[in-house]
Amino acid sequence: MRLIFIGPPGAGKGTQSKRLIDYLQVPHVSTGDMLRQEIKDRTEYGLRSQEYMAIGKLVPDPIILEIMGHRLDQRDCANGCLFDGFPRTLVQAEALDDFLSRRGTPLDGVLELVVDKEELIRRTLARGREDDRPDIVRNRLDLFYKQTALLSDYYRKRGLLHAIPGTGSPDEVFDRIKQVLKKIAS
Repeated sequence: MRLIFIGPPGAGKGTQSKRLIDYLQVPHVSTGDMLRQEIKDRTEYGLRSQEYMAIGKLVPDPIILEIMGHRLDQRDCANGCLFDGFPRTLVQAEALDDFLSRRGTPLDGVLELVVDKEELIRRTLARGREDDRPDIVRNRLDLFYKQTALLSDYYRKRGLLHAIPGTGSPDEVFDRIKQVLKKIAS
């Protein structure tokens, strides 16, 4: 199963991603992890990415897409994967669709954890991290919603988006996720 997992900071995506990977027995495909590995391996893409990251800029889509293509060609992704942090833009979403379609391995669904903004702020502040001040948290959430609104609409129109309430215990949220997975599989 090939799934995209999206959710705002504080929604519990990290907790649920770990459960999903174990449940589905698919690799976790994270752009952050891939970029760190490329940099560590000192590949051409890693060195180019590092230049952008060193000055606080986003790595351009063509580099991200090239790295993603290499990752998806690896054998462990043959039976599916869980995309995390990708796609972030419509260009990336369309490129991913094209890439998967050319291989005859389309996306099965997009899972979106939905949590009320005030609850997200409360959860994030409760973590007690140094950079989790109310103003920073609100800015992070605003940026997330601006970025993902277009993606959510894109996948909703294609019938792939599944909004999942992210409130309740981790077990309750995961039970909801499993119910959506059953619908996707049937």
